[in-house]
Amino acid sequence: MADAELLRADAFPIEQASVRGFTMRFVRAGIGGFPLLLIHGWPETKRIWYRNIAPLVAAGFEVIAPDLRGFGDSDIPADGFFDLAAHARDLYALVHDGLGHQQIVVVGGDLGGAILQDLGMRFPGFVVRQVVFNSPLPYLREEHRGLRTRPAMEAADYYLRQGTGADSLLAELSTELLRRDYIAAFYGHRFWASPGTFTSAAVTFLSEPFADPAKLRAGWGNYESAMGTRPQSEPPLWGKNTIPTLILFGPDDHVIYPDFDEMAARVFPEHIGPFRLSRCGHFLQWEQAHVLNQTVRYFCADLLARRR
Repeated sequence: MADAELLRADAFPIEQASVRGFTMRFVRAGIGGFPLLLIHGWPETKRIWYRNIAPLVAAGFEVIAPDLRGFGDSDIPADGFFDLAAHARDLYALVHDGLGHQQIVVVGGDLGGAILQDLGMRFPGFVVRQVVFNSPLPYLREEHRGLRTRPAMEAADYYLRQGTGADSLLAELSTELLRRDYIAAFYGHRFWASPGTFTSAAVTFLSEPFADPAKLRAGWGNYESAMGTRPQSEPPLWGKNTIPTLILFGPDDHVIYPDFDEMAARVFPEHIGPFRLSRCGHFLQWEQAHVLNQTVRYFCADLLARRR
């Protein structure tokens, strides 16, 4: 599908399910293929996967791309939790309990890459393979010694504001235009992405869900949970992860660890890669969609063969 067809809210049919007390909405395509869960991060929604869904369905996957709690078309839950455990339990309830899948492959970046780590450790045997890129990682003191484990401090201002001053920040972003411009900056001049990757039409499409002040504020709950200014539903499961993992890295990303790839290789001992992608930053699934689609396909070729 060409981008002109993808940059529409109705590019794919959207389903919904009642999940742990709120309504979660998601794209589901390729029913009958090997189940593949795509977990977005921030400032993203399921739309960030629109360059991946059709090719991965064609490869033989049943693709499930949800909006996380409080994001996009999904509801804001009444419990007020936005931590890794809450997200992981939501996704297990949707995919395992609701859709009936016993084993899945998971792909995630940013917050999605953190959630998939918790999901696989919280529900042993559920995630049989995972693909991770440009995501938070647990710090392993000995294994990570000597690596560059901190992003540039000048890129962290948003994290502090969203995690400690979310209400005042929302008050500043008092119009739809200001809110959309705030999100658009992360796809442009804040240098998360490789320069020139996103067209203005793509930025408009991807930032549109954050025009809603309630949804924008809810998304910041993830930063408050990480910084301890919002209660967590339960502690995250975080540490060395032995699930077979494909590691990809977009090194033009100014907000993630400079040595993300080497750090990840130590967190996921059963890994393939890590592979650095040229002309690619934080939003790898969009910036280098073809590479992601093909590597996921070949990484899971044996699983796909079982469904044929």
